Amino acid sequence: MRNWSGHVEFQATELAQPTSVNALQEVVARHPLVRALGTAHSFNDLADTAGVQVSVASLPGEVEIDTDRRVARVPAGMRYGEAASALDAQGWAVHNMASLGHISVAGTIATGTHGSGDRNATLSAAVRGLDLVSATGDLVRLSPDASPAVFDGAVVALGALGVVTAVDLAVEPAYEVRQYAFDDVSHAALLDAFDQTFARAYSVSFFTCWAPDLVGQIWMKRRSDADGEWAGGGLLDGRPADGKRHPLPGHDPVHCTEQQGVPGRWHDRLPHFRLDFTPSSGDELQTEYLVPRDRAVELLTDLEALAPRIHPLLQVSEIRTMCGDRLWLSGAYGRDTVGIHFTWRRRPEVLGLLAELDALFADRGGRPHWGKLYDADPRSIANRYPRFADFAALAAQLDPSGKFRNRTLDGLLGSA
Repeated sequence: MRNWSGHVEFQATELAQPTSVNALQEVVARHPLVRALGTAHSFNDLADTAGVQVSVASLPGEVEIDTDRRVARVPAGMRYGEAASALDAQGWAVHNMASLGHISVAGTIATGTHGSGDRNATLSAAVRGLDLVSATGDLVRLSPDASPAVFDGAVVALGALGVVTAVDLAVEPAYEVRQYAFDDVSHAALLDAFDQTFARAYSVSFFTCWAPDLVGQIWMKRRSDADGEWAGGGLLDGRPADGKRHPLPGHDPVHCTEQQGVPGRWHDRLPHFRLDFTPSSGDELQTEYLVPRDRAVELLTDLEALAPRIHPLLQVSEIRTMCGDRLWLSGAYGRDTVGIHFTWRRRPEVLGLLAELDALFADRGGRPHWGKLYDADPRSIANRYPRFADFAALAAQLDPSGKFRNRTLDGLLGSA
């Protein structure tokens, strides 16, 4: 079995797909090495194991909403887009979504995946509770009330604490969003008005190919109940797109959610890609770094010097913002953050550039996205998270035998 893009071949001896929580508990209790597998959207071997991979996609369950607490209970293996549709059908929403709704809820949360917006925290920050099967096969409930000392360490947990079966998410009343695209926005204009530009809407993305002209697109998503329609014409030195756009040059925009200010439900606008179409290109590699907001302009300026080497290997790069959170292994832990994302062509030269990119980002506090490609010393990565030692202790407490470990986690946490 391979990951989503096909470039990682999993070494697991078996893929278990239990159809009940009891059956999942038996699988976990019986095997010495287990890793949860979501939709296989990670671009590294984080989900791999020398033992048994377990999918929770076949576990029963529906989206259930506690309207008094404004919390929705969501099956862990459900795709985010499907969970969003179920929420919207009942008049509710989550605060944000990733650029694609094709990824599982548990996998999204475990890797610290995010959407965009100065006012929006990562998707993981909406978690209000977790049910997981522990290394002993017991079903454990974690919540801010039941486990306040460790809950912030248990959300973005890289699958190191157990197999998540259900997630509680904070919800709010459903809303509408309008999406706009702007062409020919220069890097210079963006960097000169970086904070003002990303504050103009609920969610803002800048796409660039790092081509010699250093020009890109801005996509703006405005909440109808908070931001209203866009009446400003062009944006910076860019012009409104005269039709629907795809982030990747030359790709059919039919794959993307509606633009040009057409109002739509939140889950049909916040993602870039429609749930019923292939997201991005599929044939790709991905890298992303989460960097301190106050170092972002400096980093983007420095990346321009690497543009002649980046551009030939790149499909597109996306710049997004998010506010800080309290989750120990979140890329946005303790600081407002900018995500600098690279969607690469599947070429071996990409791997040769990763260590140099990590050195550039690490020098300014950049944290690699847990589900993307990077080349860094594991100890260096751990040092970028102030609570990493606390997380390592939590993992050792909940999984003393290292049942949920693999090569990546052994590098980060040390051998169990």
